[in-house]
Amino acid sequence: MSQTTFDLAVLRSFVAGMDLGSFAKAADRVGRSTSAISAQIRKLEEQAGIELFRKSGRGLALTDAGEVMLGYARRLVELNDEAAVAVRGVDLEGWIRLGLQEDFGEAVLPDVLGRFARAHPKVRIEARVARNTELLERIETGQLDLALVWGSAGAKEFEPIAAPRMRWIGPSTMPFQHDANEPLPLIAFDRPCVFHSAAAAALDRAGIKWRVAFTSPSLAGLWAAAAAGLGVTVRTCYGLPSTVRALDESESGLPPLPSIPLALHRASAGGSAPVERLASLVIDSVREAHASAQPAFA
Repeated sequence: MSQTTFDLAVLRSFVAGMDLGSFAKAADRVGRSTSAISAQIRKLEEQAGIELFRKSGRGLALTDAGEVMLGYARRLVELNDEAAVAVRGVDLEGWIRLGLQEDFGEAVLPDVLGRFARAHPKVRIEARVARNTELLERIETGQLDLALVWGSAGAKEFEPIAAPRMRWIGPSTMPFQHDANEPLPLIAFDRPCVFHSAAAAALDRAGIKWRVAFTSPSLAGLWAAAAAGLGVTVRTCYGLPSTVRALDESESGLPPLPSIPLALHRASAGGSAPVERLASLVIDSVREAHASAQPAFA
């Protein structure tokens, strides 16, 4: 029996369609017509020899086989792109200093740095996980080459990546309950904190009394306090551990929160080739995570 060889261009379109939630949007991303994408998807099902999609309301959802295929498709496309970069950049050398938020320490950092290190083994990376204020200061003073930062205030060189909506975060193991006669207990970073400021402003506009019940200098502390039911905190849906969840505002009675820009800041324009390559990887990784999590960010 001959082995099936999947078409990489087809797999790329498949992944793009699932990430963007629309094969019409995928057509724009990969530079093909919508009809060409439809033909690719039919070809993929023919090659797989099994149905990858099922009807779900007015749209389509993946079957169990489709979910398995999507996982392998992502890996194959990533490996292809990694190989293409590696053979062209095998001689890249240098040193990069990267800073990013705790939200991305587990979700983005290991994958991005692993892929970069395999493709560019001669480039050394120093990564620092810290809060906005420290990252911006280090960018301004030239102590970091790149920094993934919430917002763009005071920045000189930055590239917008996404604008996820802030969410109220509570424990995943118990329902949210709040006595309207008591101030809402908030869990927050030590100030200044853009998330705390947004939460306070939204509650004040809604006429909901609040108090700071727990503060922590680390994101792990916020997650632990929220999981224990000490109050609610505010974050995006990036990097949420299984112990907490984004609360449904219609169910909780809490006011809606605004979106927050996420940007990659540079110490200077036109960085070195290694810096620009790492910047591209970080941006692509975060945008993919944002696209695949759109329902949670909506």
